[in-house]
Amino acid sequence: MSVSEERSDGMMGGAAGRLAIYPGTFDPVHHGHVDIARRAARLFDQVVVAVYDRPSKSLLFSPEERISLFRASLDAVGAHDVVVEGYSGLTVNYAHRRGAIAIVRGLRAVFDFEYEYQMTTMNRHLQAGVETVFLTTSLEFAYLSSTIVKEVAFGGAELDGLVPSVVADALTSRLVSHPR
Repeated sequence: MSVSEERSDGMMGGAAGRLAIYPGTFDPVHHGHVDIARRAARLFDQVVVAVYDRPSKSLLFSPEERISLFRASLDAVGAHDVVVEGYSGLTVNYAHRRGAIAIVRGLRAVFDFEYEYQMTTMNRHLQAGVETVFLTTSLEFAYLSSTIVKEVAFGGAELDGLVPSVVADALTSRLVSHPR
């Protein structure tokens, strides 16, 4: 079966088995993101962390830097089985092109669910063969968001426990060279 062939059950399936996409901007990647990627890797044959290149929000790191930081973060915890790559365009179309059967999304709280539910129903309308799987954030990371991490970093607070060390170093370096 080719990467884009439909299986007899109507789901898409790639040559590598059941592929899931974990999309996001990851600016910056934090421990919660790494946790979701690792947990998704236990559920699917292959997981691709898909780093969106041009979101409609202001970013601190370039797409290449965000990809590199996520790869280094996964390597640091021994999660060598998760692929990290960039993409552009609609997430659901990217997932379909890659032959993914699912899009993985992390949920921290009820307000996340409302937004994600809207996205899921639209994605189902656009590509019925790509499901969305929600993983609730581990309690130890439930308070993390990239926005909060950046605010903490801009405020000069310690980043231990929030982001992998490679990300903390990159944030510190970026803030020294590009203060607000």
